Amino acid sequence: MGIGRLLLRIVVGGVFIGHGLQKLTGAFDGPGLEGTAKMNEKLGMHPPERNALAAALSETLGGAAIVAGVAMPVATAATTAAMATAIRKVHARNGFWNSKGGYEYNATLIAATTALTIDGPGPLSIDALVGKHRWGVFWGLLGLGAGVVASSFAIEAGEDAAQRAEA
Repeated sequence: MGIGRLLLRIVVGGVFIGHGLQKLTGAFDGPGLEGTAKMNEKLGMHPPERNALAAALSETLGGAAIVAGVAMPVATAATTAAMATAIRKVHARNGFWNSKGGYEYNATLIAATTALTIDGPGPLSIDALVGKHRWGVFWGLLGLGAGVVASSFAIEAGEDAAQRAEA
């Protein structure tokens, strides 16, 4: 299971790093911070620049932590916050399936990071090197819940700020 979990961490964490770098630097044909801020403005996420940076860093740093297998509950919270926001602001209205723009992909990434936290990132991880082989259900669900709460807070605060800016 060590190699399997390492492979899962590299792929899932790598996807998050790539998505974050798209937002942060424009890598991989991404919009960069300016384009991400414009998208956030259209979505009612104010201030758009701060939310763009938060999303980019959550995905990039959370993804790096997943690849390394370090502080998995924190990595789960960070990446879940980004995915939950994407689901609520963009994908939920399109249903579940990704082929219709739905949230299937986002939900799969959230489930993968939560599972890696619950069962541990594996023996080939920094967490294992410091003696944390398995975080357990409590920490997995705490990371998941913290991400959802952070997303909800960011969305509500962003919408409130957008309404104040319009007034």
